Amino acid sequence: MIEVSHLTKRYGTKNALLDISFTVKEGEILGFLGPNGAGKTTTMNIITGYLSATDGHVTVDGFDVLDNPFDVKSRIGYLPEQPPLYLDMTVKEYLNFMYELKRVKLPRAEHIQEICDLVKISDVFPRLIKNLSKGYRQRVGVAQALLGNPPVLILDEPTIGLDPKQIIEIRNLIRHLGKNHTVILSSHILPEVQAVCERVIVINKGKIVADGTPDSLSRGITGVHHVLVQVNGPHDEVLRVLQKLSALKQVVSLGEKEPGVFEFSVEGKEGTDVRPVLFERLSQRKWPVMGLKSSELSLEDIFLALTGDEGQEKEGD
Repeated sequence: MIEVSHLTKRYGTKNALLDISFTVKEGEILGFLGPNGAGKTTTMNIITGYLSATDGHVTVDGFDVLDNPFDVKSRIGYLPEQPPLYLDMTVKEYLNFMYELKRVKLPRAEHIQEICDLVKISDVFPRLIKNLSKGYRQRVGVAQALLGNPPVLILDEPTIGLDPKQIIEIRNLIRHLGKNHTVILSSHILPEVQAVCERVIVINKGKIVADGTPDSLSRGITGVHHVLVQVNGPHDEVLRVLQKLSALKQVVSLGEKEPGVFEFSVEGKEGTDVRPVLFERLSQRKWPVMGLKSSELSLEDIFLALTGDEGQEKEGD
């Protein structure tokens, strides 16, 4: 659906983007993750046609952003970090204005009502936008992006400034929209991407440093599959049984965590999911598993490992 090829953007002598390439499949929810100043917003602005690239090209649904700007923009719904709202308009006036501005051909009243029901703003339809909460304003911004039913949605920091309840509501909305749209979610908020996105691209200093699912990125950095398992059973016997499992590369005892319950760090061989193996063998011995968790890297660990903790400049984001 979206193809970004060798994209470069320079501001004077500074490279905001340097030869980045990636594709987004139809129906995919892609997280575009990076620290402030990494080049996320620059990339989004080039894809949407708001900014030109120095080198490289972008196509959306087969249309080049520069050669066919109208065709591209008609296929994209864009929510910038600051939603483009007119605060002195009512929600009704604003959505009707944006309907005309986008030259939408769908039946006006039915289409706008459908979107309002989807993003749950029907109850504030007659109200002035300036009197709405931050969460409702964000929903109105999403509504304008949905006008015309574009196949692609690009959301830049969609939950910034929202309270926890509003964040959950917007996340649920994005998941729902992902059923019928290709979605790019740009964010520097780690839980945001982990909660919503199927795939993650990590960008740092204008370059793509990783591309994959959170699990695949974790395995790529650690090279192993680790779990921590707590077992209610005789320590020495449990350790001996685990060490004999051919699927396991290493088993290390971490001691007694509560009376009669011992924790073990288990490392599987490359490409092995050790959880079914552990459950099968331990259940055969009737040793209850009191706890099992992955000790692979979280998305936050991955982010820090890939980008480092240097201060980031604001230009180019």
